[in-house]
Parts: sequence; C-alpha cells; structure tokens
Amino acid sequence: MVKVPEIFGTSVFNEQIMKSRLPKDTYKAMKKTIEEGLPLNIDVANVVAAAMKDWAIEKGATHFTHWFQPLTGVTAEKHDSFISPTAEGGVIMEFSGKELVRGEPDASSFPSGGLRATFEARGYTAWDPTSFAFIKDDTLCIPTAFCSYSGDALDKKTPLLRSMEAISKQAVRILRLFGHTAQPLTVKTTVGPEQEYFLIPVELYNQRKDLIYTGRTLFGAKPPKGQELEDHYFGAIKPRVSAYMKELDEELWKLGVLAKTKHNEVAPAQHELAPIFTTTNLATDHNQLTMEIMQKVAKKHGLVCLLHEKPFAGVNGSGKHNNWSISTNTGINLLEPGDTPAENAQFLLFLAAVIKAVDDHQDLLRISVATAGNDHRLGANEAPPAVVSMFLGDELNEIIESIASGSEYAGKEKVQMEIGVDVLPKFPKDSTDRNRTSPFAFTGNKFEFRMLGSANSIACANIMLNTAVADALCDFADRLEKASDFKTELSALIKETIIAHKRIIFNGNGYDDAWIAEAESRGLLNLKSTPEAMEKLLDQKNKDLMLKFGVMTLAEIQSRHEILLDNYSKIINIEALTMIDMARKDILPAITTYLKELSDTAISIKSVAPDLDLAFETTTIAKLSKLQGSIATKIDVLEEAVLEVKEISEVLTQACAYRDKVFAAMQDLRAAVDSAEAITAAKYWPFPTYGELLFGVK
Repeated sequence: MVKVPEIFGTSVFNEQIMKSRLPKDTYKAMKKTIEEGLPLNIDVANVVAAAMKDWAIEKGATHFTHWFQPLTGVTAEKHDSFISPTAEGGVIMEFSGKELVRGEPDASSFPSGGLRATFEARGYTAWDPTSFAFIKDDTLCIPTAFCSYSGDALDKKTPLLRSMEAISKQAVRILRLFGHTAQPLTVKTTVGPEQEYFLIPVELYNQRKDLIYTGRTLFGAKPPKGQELEDHYFGAIKPRVSAYMKELDEELWKLGVLAKTKHNEVAPAQHELAPIFTTTNLATDHNQLTMEIMQKVAKKHGLVCLLHEKPFAGVNGSGKHNNWSISTNTGINLLEPGDTPAENAQFLLFLAAVIKAVDDHQDLLRISVATAGNDHRLGANEAPPAVVSMFLGDELNEIIESIASGSEYAGKEKVQMEIGVDVLPKFPKDSTDRNRTSPFAFTGNKFEFRMLGSANSIACANIMLNTAVADALCDFADRLEKASDFKTELSALIKETIIAHKRIIFNGNGYDDAWIAEAESRGLLNLKSTPEAMEKLLDQKNKDLMLKFGVMTLAEIQSRHEILLDNYSKIINIEALTMIDMARKDILPAITTYLKELSDTAISIKSVAPDLDLAFETTTIAKLSKLQGSIATKIDVLEEAVLEVKEISEVLTQACAYRDKVFAAMQDLRAAVDSAEAITAAKYWPFPTYGELLFGVK
C-alpha cells in the first residue's frame, strides 16, 4: 500500500527540495521572493536553475517547458531539451538562469483580442517563482506568466498575481490600523476549488460525435431513471470508479496537489474531488493540473472524464465551488470571528468589505463565470441563479441587522451592538446550515462562490473577487487613516456600509422564482446569458476598477471582452454544425430505416391477415414520419441561421444573434429529435442513449 508521505510532492521542486539542494544564501533569497514578492537577481536564478536541472534529470526528465495559461482556458507548453553542444562536438546537459526566468514561445495563434497584430508572433513567458516547478511526462514544467512583445498580459496568471498584490497591499493598510506590527506583513487569499465531473465508458463516448466535438450531448431523450431517487449521491463508489479515484489521488499527490475528498455526486455517473486550501495562484495552477490529470487517468481505466458544465440535459450539471478566504502571513484568517472584541471588530470590517465588494461589483462576479457551457447550468436545480447574492446565515445576519438598525442583538444574551474595539460579543463561526442555492455563501471562515462552471479556470473569478475586495478595503483605509477617533469612525463605517449594501444579502431559497422578482426589485442584476454579462465588462466603473489597481490595462480589458464573446459564438457555432451533421447524416437515415421496416412489416401482415389491427405500425409510422419531416425542416432552419449569423462582424451583436437565433433553432431541432428517439426502435438509433451513458460504468 502506498503511503502518502512517500509520494506527496515527489515530482515537485518544493521548498523542502530547495532547502536541501540550494546554498543557504540562495535558499534565503528564494524564500524572500516567494513570501514577500521580492525580485530575484540573475545570479540567484543561475544557481536555482542548475539545482533544478540536476534534480529533474535525476527524476528522468530530459526536457523543460514554460507551463502557462493562455486565454484559451487550458494550459500550454513548448518543450526544449537540456542538451547543449560542446566545442569538442559532444553535448552536455545545461539549464541557465536566463532559460529558467524567461522563455519565448510563439504567440501568434493564441487569442489576443486585438492586443497585437496577426503577424506579430513574439510572446514571452516569465517564471512565477511563487508557484513550484514540477515534473510531468518526464518534462520539467516551470509555471510562468505569458505576455506579448509590448508587455500586455496574454494569460490568466498575470492579472491574478496583480490582483493578489492589490488585495494584500490594501488589507495590510487596514491591519496596521488595528495594531498589527509584524514585519514583514503580507496578506494572501486562499482557495479550495471543489471539482465536479462525469465519468462514462470510452467505447460509448467514441460513438457520440457531440461529446467528441463539444463535450456535451446535443441530443438525448430522457431515460426511465435519472437522479430522482437521489441514490447516487454519496452512495457506494463502484469498483472501477474507485480504482480511478485512487490512481487520480496518487498522481495528484505526486504533483503536490492537495486532493482530499472524493465522492459520488447527485447525478448518475457524476463525482466530485475537493482539495485542501492553498494560496490562490497555487490553487489555480493545481486546478488546471487536476483537470488535465483527471482526463489522462480516466483513459487508463477505459473511461472518459467530462468536464463540461452540462453534459446531459435533465440531470445535474457540474460546477466548481470556489472556497475563498483571506489570511495573513502570521496565520490569522481575516474572515474568522475572533475571541476578543477587537478581533471581532476586525472581522466585521473585513466582512463589510466583502459585502460592499460583492454588491458594488456583482456584474464582475457574474462575468467571471460567464461561458456558453455555464449558461446551461446557472439557475437549474444544482446551481445558483444568475443573480448574485450573499448568504450569511441566521446568527451573523441578526448581528448585521442589529448593527444597521442600532437595536439589541438577541443572541444567546441580549447586548447592545457597539462596534468599537471594546464592546462586541463573541459569536460562533459556524452557527448555521450552508445554503447550496446561494451564489456566494459564508461558511464559517470563508466564502463559497458556487457559480463557477466545472471547466472554468478559477483565475477569472479570483481576479474579480480579489480586486473588488481590494477596492472596498482601499476606500475603508482612506477613511480610517484620516480619522481623529478610530473607534468612532470604525463603528460608523461598518454601520454605513451594511445599510448601503445589505440588499445583496439573501438567506432564503435562491431557486424560488419569487426571489428572482424580489432581487430585481432590490436593484440586483439578473444577467441570464454570457452576452448580457459581457456587455457590462466595458462599463466605465469596471474599467476604472481594473486601472486603479493595475490589474488590467484598458487594452487588456477590451481584449478579454472580445475573446470571451468570440469564444461564446464559436462554441455555439461548433455545436450547431455538429447537430446538423448528426441529424442529417445519422439520425434521419436511422429513422428512414426504421420506417421502412415498419412499412414492410405492415404490408406483409396485411397481405396474409387483412383484418388484423395494425394500429401500432400505422400510428408509429404517422408520428415518426411527421417528426422526420419536422427534423428535416429544422435542420434547414438551423443551417440558415448559422450562415446568417456568421456574417455579423461586431462581436457582441454576433454573440447575441447566436444566443437568440442559432441556439433557439438548436433547441427546436433537439426537441424534435428527442421525440423521435423516444419512439424509434433501439437497434436503429445511431448513438448510445442517455440510459447507456449515465449507467454504463459497471
């Protein structure tokens, strides 16, 4: 049996390895860079590179790559060997500090959203020393940022690191006011992203063009049984799936990924993996690795791992719950209620900052999870609605309300809620149940942002969240630093913030239609689709926010707007073309074959027994013939819509047209095909059914 300590981090050039292989001065310099964000000089980089190369070669690596996260949503890598020529005509294995710190992959075909001209191919990768290098597929992978020749960020990591720096700087300003004197004092956001996914047999997957091309089923009649019995949720794990999960854990542990929890999810064939919290940029790297390794290990077990947000209609889709918190380098969780009045006053101020941030920038949080796939999931029975709101729980909500109203807090003992550092009762950190219908729920010492889709990079959500909270903390610090009486100003600030922003707090059922109406009456946004959400990205307040903290330049914001809308349109276009191909080349011929058999059977029976009732044959022929004609017509309608919409040049207008015309035509075609599947003999239907896909793993 493999013991975790024997394999955990064995493929990672982590702090323990650095300490054992680097000279003491070099190791100290690396520690300062990692913990304080200090720059690393080339002499130190040369020593680190040599040690890293020796370690990697000992592990069997022959190549290295700068591993980065372009705006495609997946990772990218270009492999170079350690081999260098010698003057004598031989070769040696070398790796310099320059090669470690900077690379130059071809950037010409990565999405740029207008950040560079098509003919400009040069792009640069820059080492992120706060994220440990690791060995994957016998290659040393060095986590890096990715930028253009002109310095514009072409990736997700660069804005994420900028946002982490912004929230740290503003949080430290607040902490100094509360008397924190530690040197150095830094603040990091931490994340634990829960990852949901489906597993289906590879032989069934290979028979579905829609799964191969789009990651989701575009057709599929409802099976006799779905998830209604809820017997799969936390049920016994099937041996084949258990073997997969075991190997997945071990492969992730080798890479230093803190895989902790695994279980069956609600839908048949659906499962979840949850890691332990770690620093946000590490968590982002780890989640990208997790998705890659999930799919790779699945193939070894004759399975395919589906990460689409809604691979099957009628059952739960897959999300990725982003558990987010803020901690100091001295070990203080700033979202955890304390043991003293002063600690609780500090907690309430940071809580107020998050409340203000979520209310002020609810559009950015919605934008951060906006994809064509996630639009299928938000508002369904397994995901929160598209309306952003916050859940605080009964007791904390009572405290918030008592602060806002100036009334007594009727908790375990009645007490007047004064927010000065001298008077505030201790209250439990986890005094209420979780609310799975809330997009943004407080769960003791963290917030669970539940809107992310399973295929999303968590970078986007955390960029927006970090920056929004940094903005609120900056406003607070500006005010409190000028205060002549800190306690009085603190009390007034928390009260005013709660009153101004408590509309964002909702502790009820987010699935209830009445809440959507109430949310709109409160003035909350209901951005139901990706085009609606993305239109808000270029609002002046959002551009001002990103520019204020240097998280993105104006050009970088505009590029994301164009890339995300273009990606939305491309996804729906691919789905539409796939539907046309499947319906025209496979489904219509299958229906024709079955109709011929029914007709031939009816004719044969009629010829020998004219008086027999042929109601089944004639009724089925009539229904199926009508559906066949409808399918043929709807294919033409969809094809015409695709051709029309592709001619639109403006990205937002085109995305809206794909949503309103193409996707609507896709839904019509699917409805007709699914009805036909329900009455077509199984042996003629050209694709594995939902029943086979969802219950195919034995």
